[in-house]
Amino acid sequence: MKNTKQIERWSPWLLLVAVILLWQVICAGFGVSDFIFPSPLRIWTQFWEFKEIIAGHAWRTFWVTMAGFGLAIVVGVLLGFVIGSSRIAYAAIYPLMTAFNALPKAAFVPILVVWFGIGVGPAILTAFLISFFPIMVNIATGLATLEPELEDVLRVLGAKRWDVLMKIGLPRSMPYFFGSLKVAITLAFVGTTVSEMTAANEGIGYLLISAGSAMQMGLAFAGLMVVGAMAMLMYELFSVVEKHTTGWAHRGSQNQ
Repeated sequence: MKNTKQIERWSPWLLLVAVILLWQVICAGFGVSDFIFPSPLRIWTQFWEFKEIIAGHAWRTFWVTMAGFGLAIVVGVLLGFVIGSSRIAYAAIYPLMTAFNALPKAAFVPILVVWFGIGVGPAILTAFLISFFPIMVNIATGLATLEPELEDVLRVLGAKRWDVLMKIGLPRSMPYFFGSLKVAITLAFVGTTVSEMTAANEGIGYLLISAGSAMQMGLAFAGLMVVGAMAMLMYELFSVVEKHTTGWAHRGSQNQ
């Protein structure tokens, strides 16, 4: 069992190293141009060369993403609670939110620029628009799928609808909630980067456009790697918090 856990812990890093080595071998062996597809060594070289510039743009992308993500949590939880606690609200709001989620969020960027100008406003709102839906859906699902038998027993014991939702429904929704956070944070970084590519003069998205225009593909890939690293770190953070707050929902996996 101990060996299995060790393998599970190190398997992502081993796979990452294997992919990087294979990537480097292919680029070197076939003489792939750095302009077409830069090698990991070239990406690292340009990352180190422009590390201060990348750090400044990365910080801008990070805090803007966190602002939009925080807004998505607030709105997603509130809407999810309303939708999941009422059949009428579920029937009325859920189809509309599904239709809204199907709209390409990149199409909103020009509209947001007209409303808020170029800067942090469109990036924050794009991150929010693309990431609140998973949170809303998971909270609503956790509340709406509360077992009728359990609710009937609680009603017999004198619990009101509000008591059932707050003391049973919300705790039961926590695993859904943390699952949605891990999905939504990656989407939030996507939204911020897309917005920065067309409506900002800072951030990783802006760096990607600038590097591409200057034919610095290694720098562009370095920016992409930084975005991926930030998203992965936030994902792992939510995983740790989830394990410490909803361990009761993962008893089976813990005993393996």
